[in-house]
Amino acid sequence: MSRRSATTSSISIESPVGRSALERFVVFHDEVYAERPTRWRALVPMHLPMLLGEGPFIQERRLRPFVALDGDRIVARVVAVVDDRFNRHWGDTLGHLVMFEARPNTREAVRALLDAACFWLADQGMTAARAGFGVNDMPFLIDDDGTLPPSILRQNPSYYHSLLKDAGLQTEQGCVDYKIEVTAEREASWRNAVRRAERRGIKLVRLRDVPARRRVREFAALWHDAFSGHFGYTPQSEDEVAFSFSLGEPIGVYDFSLLAYQGGEAVGGLWVLPDTSAFAQVAPGRTLRPDEQVNFLGIGVRDAARGTGVNLAMASHAYLDLARLGATWMSYTLVMDDNWPSRRTAEKLGAQVCASYLVYRRNFRRG
Repeated sequence: MSRRSATTSSISIESPVGRSALERFVVFHDEVYAERPTRWRALVPMHLPMLLGEGPFIQERRLRPFVALDGDRIVARVVAVVDDRFNRHWGDTLGHLVMFEARPNTREAVRALLDAACFWLADQGMTAARAGFGVNDMPFLIDDDGTLPPSILRQNPSYYHSLLKDAGLQTEQGCVDYKIEVTAEREASWRNAVRRAERRGIKLVRLRDVPARRRVREFAALWHDAFSGHFGYTPQSEDEVAFSFSLGEPIGVYDFSLLAYQGGEAVGGLWVLPDTSAFAQVAPGRTLRPDEQVNFLGIGVRDAARGTGVNLAMASHAYLDLARLGATWMSYTLVMDDNWPSRRTAEKLGAQVCASYLVYRRNFRRG
């Protein structure tokens, strides 16, 4: 079942309700990308519970999904989110537009869809909306070259940018992604980075070796301190961190992720998943290249420890672990264009920019 929200021409805008309709909403992702020779599947275990109002990701959040229908056929979708935790942290009234996907040649449908989502956000007291950086959402890819990205990143087609801008959104923030080819020289450099940190009293501990009763608590607190001033940051609850870890545990999140300690205090955190490209959908005749078989990495350091090489040492430690398992390419992380400390770390690790992404925003008019 769905709630009718608006109608324009042959396009109707509705809000799906009920498990069946919301399952269809989630797997629409797979319909959009069906023609791609390699792609990631819809994240049903994460997105469906959230839309059903279940699990940790709905705490202090109001969500409303919208679909644009041409007859009975979904041609575009989005979820409007009011994130009270985000707005309390930033003292803001910013809504979010997440999980946006659309078929080609859907300009009219996308404009009607995003209008409806923004009208709902405005009715909830929001004064603007951000697309491409919210709860479980990522920025929009610019370089549409058919490469399989790291598992959590978008691989949207290039026409999304025209659709979003024609629907009244504007560019708010640019981001870059990095990759590194493993060489003997780089491995030697990574070992040196770990040794330098250890000589300064930094202890790098894999999450599997941190007692379970402390693991999530310490990592969540570290992540909050490291990112509290970062563009678009939403405070994560311990329940959210625990849920994300539980999804990654079978594929090695505890084996490669780290906490960095100095004087008994956690000063850095590294969130790593090894290559998960075995779970990607790959068309017959298409073989994944080595540079598509890469890890996911997220890195955070507390203010007091920045500039001391903690970030370089943590990433180096993980890369050495992954290289020992046979990885020949590494992913660094998605970095804001203007985050030069992190970008310089990427360069020291031997990384080069491999893709660019954008975050969008729509300010609501008054009167």
